[in-house]
Amino acid sequence: MTELHSTPGVDRIELMQTFIRIVDTGSLSAAAERLGTTQPTISRRLQALERFLGLKLLQRTTHVMKLTEDGERCYARARDLLDNWRAMEEDLRGVADEPEGTLRVLVPHAFGQRHLMPLLAEYLARYPKVSVEWLLQDRRPDFMAEGIDCALHVGELGNEDLVATRVSEIPRIVVANPELAATAQAARHPADLARLPWLAIRTFYHEEIVLRHIADQTEYRLPIRPRMITDNLYALHSAILLGVGAGVESAWMTTEDIQAGRLRQLVPEWQAAPLPIYLMHPYARYYPARLRRFLELVRQVVPPVMDGKPLALKPAGMPSMT
Repeated sequence: MTELHSTPGVDRIELMQTFIRIVDTGSLSAAAERLGTTQPTISRRLQALERFLGLKLLQRTTHVMKLTEDGERCYARARDLLDNWRAMEEDLRGVADEPEGTLRVLVPHAFGQRHLMPLLAEYLARYPKVSVEWLLQDRRPDFMAEGIDCALHVGELGNEDLVATRVSEIPRIVVANPELAATAQAARHPADLARLPWLAIRTFYHEEIVLRHIADQTEYRLPIRPRMITDNLYALHSAILLGVGAGVESAWMTTEDIQAGRLRQLVPEWQAAPLPIYLMHPYARYYPARLRRFLELVRQVVPPVMDGKPLALKPAGMPSMT
């Protein structure tokens, strides 16, 4: 009798799910944490699967774990099998269009906190059987290792093996508080701003600001020596409000302060290149309903340009479009 059949409560599906999680997270301990169990349990399940198949799936040393050739084939087949199993399970239960479970979404810190919360609230109102882990971090996730279902990313992408859809863009403008703006009130061209103290956001600009004329798309590169460099949009915004320096900010961040007179736009005929917003998720043959519905809602309500206006949401609780 194999260990598979002698271990109560363990079946082939669970063993394959455990194996996939080990590979995705990169270690037994990380897999145990993601699955809510212990490392010895994960180790026993791996051994049971290897004994049942009669194959060595992983080579492990003190510091390295890698798939064997058999392990690579098993991993690919196991993912396909589990995707098909989930699809069949949902279809037979009649819940393919009824999202449930936990959705893990990673969004940029400031943008996700200030501008996307209505979208999250609407999603939760529409689908009461779903809970969401709303992760606010300015980075690209390791989708498999972290169990992230999808992410919204601001900025250009590299050559990543992901499904990435450009859903919107964010205009960027030059702003300063009224006192600092008064010292450059006659400025009509970016060159007229060279004497101002500047602030920089490390993620998008550092040693120069590239501005384009709205009408004729003429480009001008303004060298700067920032008084402060940060990686946080809120810190940049607060410093600009306090008059520490001028800076380039996303339009959605500045709209209310400009309307209230706390900020002024400088050289309004010039803007920095807009930042694209991408909706990203790993490719798979099967996507659970909770992810499909979230992707649909993002595409439905996020406007082509994020200029600070509220998202065009329906009243909470209305059904999604199919």
